Amino acid sequence: MRRLIPLLVTLSATACAAAFPVAPVVGTLRPLPAADVDAWVASLRPTMHTTRRFYWTANQDEGTGRGSVGIAPPDSLLLTYRAPLGAHPGSAFVVGDTAVWAQPQEDVQKLVPSYPLLWGMVGVARPPGAGWTVEGHRDANRTAWRYTRGADTTAYVWWVRDGIGNLQTYVSEGGQPIGRVVTVFDASRHPVKSRLDVLISPARLDITFDKLPKPLTFDREMWLAPRPQ
Repeated sequence: MRRLIPLLVTLSATACAAAFPVAPVVGTLRPLPAADVDAWVASLRPTMHTTRRFYWTANQDEGTGRGSVGIAPPDSLLLTYRAPLGAHPGSAFVVGDTAVWAQPQEDVQKLVPSYPLLWGMVGVARPPGAGWTVEGHRDANRTAWRYTRGADTTAYVWWVRDGIGNLQTYVSEGGQPIGRVVTVFDASRHPVKSRLDVLISPARLDITFDKLPKPLTFDREMWLAPRPQ
């Protein structure tokens, strides 16, 4: 898992902000069939090429902007973002947990502290990699998965409350907590909003998505790195 430098590490996350759902306590995790986690991951993945536009706010209005994410199932993501008036634009093409390219690389690397957290922000869970130990728990309203490899952990909790789905993504590396994302869905399982808490800074990033996703036209050129200006 490739670690990234957190966004806005100098900003404090102590400011009050609107409350977000809190993941419920989950019972004991135990080994479950790999097919179970694969089916659950697939249930959160878009079934077609999709574009989601969003607004982002860092630490309660200390920074704002707009962006979009294009997802080509099963594992490709194209991120673009900018600050107001088109300032400080950036983009990246991610396959799985690896960036194929990122421009400007230094700025994109400040967006989130790990790629599983980036996927979690758009409501998508990643499957475990080769060599990871997988444990889970499932009941009527909660599903939890934990992938571990040595001192690294990626964990998910999915729960439904009042008919609304929520996904928490948590990542630690080397035993150190890196970040947590909570994403809220609508009744059609489209992400509505997400909140990233960077646990090594601390810092906070809130994202609000447009109401409906849009079809993504698969143009091979769009996945290529922009040419330097």
